[in-house]
Amino acid sequence: MADGRHEGSRDPRAVAALALADVLGGQSLGEVLPRRSSDVTGKDRGLVAELAFGVCRWYPRLQAIIGQLLQRPLKTKDRDIQALLLIGLHQLLNTRVPEHAAVAATVGASRALGKGWAAKLVNASLRRFIRERDALLATVMEQADARHAQPAWLIEALKQAWPEHWQAICEALQQHPPMTLRVNVRRSKPADYAARLAGQGITARPVAGLPEALILDRPLDVEHLPGFADGLVSVQDAGAQLAAHLLDARPGQRVLDACAAPGGKTCHLLEHVPDLDMTAIDVDARRLERVRENLDRLQLHARLLTADAAHPTDEWSAQPYQRILLDAPCSATGVIRRHPDIKLLRRADDIRALAARQAALLDALWPLLEHGGKLLYVTCSLMPMENQQQIESFLQRQPAARALPLPERWGHARGPGRQTLPGEDGMDGFFYALLEKTR
Repeated sequence: MADGRHEGSRDPRAVAALALADVLGGQSLGEVLPRRSSDVTGKDRGLVAELAFGVCRWYPRLQAIIGQLLQRPLKTKDRDIQALLLIGLHQLLNTRVPEHAAVAATVGASRALGKGWAAKLVNASLRRFIRERDALLATVMEQADARHAQPAWLIEALKQAWPEHWQAICEALQQHPPMTLRVNVRRSKPADYAARLAGQGITARPVAGLPEALILDRPLDVEHLPGFADGLVSVQDAGAQLAAHLLDARPGQRVLDACAAPGGKTCHLLEHVPDLDMTAIDVDARRLERVRENLDRLQLHARLLTADAAHPTDEWSAQPYQRILLDAPCSATGVIRRHPDIKLLRRADDIRALAARQAALLDALWPLLEHGGKLLYVTCSLMPMENQQQIESFLQRQPAARALPLPERWGHARGPGRQTLPGEDGMDGFFYALLEKTR
């Protein structure tokens, strides 16, 4: 077909295979899933997402099994069949789909993809796994990446960075993340909103130290949240909600959100502090539209500009700011449980390049901060090179910068900042450092 979709792409397993093939080719699941799912609706769309996310979550283990089942790797043009084998194994290992149904449906999907030749391969591979499950699993579980279902490079990095916590981190990254809400305090008191949820049979619990946060006991679609469309509440991880409190913005101050998309922290700041003069920029114009959509839903206002914060040459950099939020692009290793495709997309070599980008952003934004102003540096990474080492290096380059202490009631002290770890207090993994310009 001209648009690259297959005639049988309404088969949910075939659609999931196409999406996963794109991820294996280097695209993010968040980008490809809406496009690939456009031909399916309702329950099938949910199944596509469940299969795609599930395969990414368990990919290192599933791929190790495929390595045992196939005599030689599939060709690049057959990534969809590789993805289909991953889907079949995921169903057999991690779901309650009956074995015969999982095999039959996966074989059928190979035909829906227009690759009838693969039906025999898929059928034989999955049936062999069923017969030899225990022996195959025993073999692959000798490999650390298969055993922990994490990339080998990440396991080694976590062992070095978090020798006492790395196993707990690996386990937490395999869990499904909780659904955490942020109540818009301009529109509702958190206790009142919690009572409204309870009245509809939706149970939630508060998060210590984060008055706007509520963790749902069971996730649900946002359209079922009372008042969501009217801006009473948003979905945002508890760890991400720390930013608005730590930046210490005051009413009327000029604030720059330097890498704003998709806008959760931008909106929280505007909810948290009235009358901010907020400028939000992002290098990606398409993602900046997400910020605009969130602002509109919440009835908030900010000046939005497409710009690269590492090159402050436009009108947004003409005046100094009293507060700057730098939610820096990073490896996202702290949010893998929420974005498991990171396991397929990220490589060890990426960390150094990302750290260089972060350093360039810090150096470019620092001159825009008013004397006495504060810059909050944030990543959703677990890697020291992107976190404490990054800030320690910056403090050496900038004698007019000093790190301010952060509250000790959450996270772990890491040099000049603090780090939350996935799963602790319901949070994802975030690093925070608050810097003040002393002169």
